[in-house]
Amino acid sequence: MVHAQDIATKTAASAPSGPDDGALRAARLGAQLLTDRCATTPEQVVEHLLAVQAQDARAARLSVRARSTGLTAADVDAALTERQTMVVGWLHRTTLHLVPAADYWWLHQLLSPRQVTSSATRLRQEGVDEVDAERGVDLIAGTLRDDGPQTRDQLRARLDAAGIPTAGQALVHLQLAASIAGHLVRGPMVGDQQAFVHAPTWLGEPEPEDRDLLLARLAERYLVGHGPADAKDLVKWTGLALGACRQGLAAIADRTEPSGPDGRVRLADRPVATELPTPRLLGGFDPILHGWVAKDLFVTHLPQVVTTNGIFRPTALVDGQVVATWSPAGARVTLKPLAGISVAAMDALQADADDIARYLAVDPRPITIDALRR
Repeated sequence: MVHAQDIATKTAASAPSGPDDGALRAARLGAQLLTDRCATTPEQVVEHLLAVQAQDARAARLSVRARSTGLTAADVDAALTERQTMVVGWLHRTTLHLVPAADYWWLHQLLSPRQVTSSATRLRQEGVDEVDAERGVDLIAGTLRDDGPQTRDQLRARLDAAGIPTAGQALVHLQLAASIAGHLVRGPMVGDQQAFVHAPTWLGEPEPEDRDLLLARLAERYLVGHGPADAKDLVKWTGLALGACRQGLAAIADRTEPSGPDGRVRLADRPVATELPTPRLLGGFDPILHGWVAKDLFVTHLPQVVTTNGIFRPTALVDGQVVATWSPAGARVTLKPLAGISVAAMDALQADADDIARYLAVDPRPITIDALRR
């Protein structure tokens, strides 16, 4: 049941949009699969977007739900475990991302070299010297190769037994170093944990490809799920250098066309959405908050959406803009409005909350409204 009488009707209105913001908003949300939700498998969503931020496992699953129809979170687990068609790795911006297994190695080739120096620095800061770092990476690689999938705690136990530091953030940075070296990726679910696996065994040995071709491939795949966009947007999404992103987009110039000012382009052969999605509850770290430099196209209350320590809260999207954050609270979903929400939109959000419950296989939760926090 929606408690519409509790809706804050005197909340701050969204900032006015520019003359082309509406069209850009619709086009990007359509590219994100949020408008037609045509995907019917997790693989279709992730292949279309190429990468979904996944340091929060539930949030990544909710990103898949918002862009598909008829799936459950168990379908994502099956893709990771039984079908082995998706993996999670430290790729874009040294952040965990859910990607198609078939795309992992070429993304790794492009994105991991920029992580080497910062990884070594963080290991030293965590008390892991160069010798122990090398020992740790070798031990992780050998364990995964010889003994199969390992949970975080199992890897920690192996490292502890060898006298390699794991306190604080040392363990995760050893795992990252093993990932950069091409030994480790997150694969199957073991209980409620995603286990680490030996990447060459799980995915096959990598085959190095020409970097110029990979940059062109990256640019084209990015525009499929994020266009219209420009080179700076691609930098923001990947963490690559601006020159590399410009090179990738230039390589596919014969397949793109201008879309608005400031150098934005879109793929010429892709349909452009003109309608906005129906009201939707998005998970934390949703891709619409990470795909472009500017977030204000969708979010005009950023401090209420992103915490000071970089946590992106779950949000409610109405008319293509974030109008609230939300969280499960006991037997209810608590909505914290950032702008006025109509009764009709609230009814749609309640229906979406019911769908989240179905997707996660939990009891349905009625939405309640918290007071606006400025």
